Amino acid sequence: MVSEVLEVTEPLAAAKSLRLVADVAPGLAIRCDHDRVIQLFSNLVGNAVKFTPDGGTITVHAAPDGEVVRFSVADTGPGISGDELPHVFDRYYQAQRKNRDGIGLGLSIARGIVEAHGGRIWAESEEGKGSTFSFTLAPPSPQENAA
Repeated sequence: MVSEVLEVTEPLAAAKSLRLVADVAPGLAIRCDHDRVIQLFSNLVGNAVKFTPDGGTITVHAAPDGEVVRFSVADTGPGISGDELPHVFDRYYQAQRKNRDGIGLGLSIARGIVEAHGGRIWAESEEGKGSTFSFTLAPPSPQENAA
């Protein structure tokens, strides 16, 4: 799924001379609605492309983390202030930026998709140093692996 989203995003990233990096542990499997998780990744990677200045880097990471798989989308954009960070997943919320592309639903939708899958989503950021949006999803159950 990471490869699918990065392939679709590549032309937008190339137009801004952004470097897209996939750092995915081999053999990962998750239990999910494929189309919804593609939408989730598209929202997160799309935001990273939108807010990362020309020449920046966006890294998508996926690895086991205890009993879940942890995914993250990290960028080298301007970051998000500590005051705004708790609100980024609120419906219609947009950080105070000059660029008002979109209506502020992408991260709210991302949260809904993750929560519907029983996962958790959060953001970490430092102004001037970029942002990382992370989420967890469950691997297949042993019964599903045996099927």
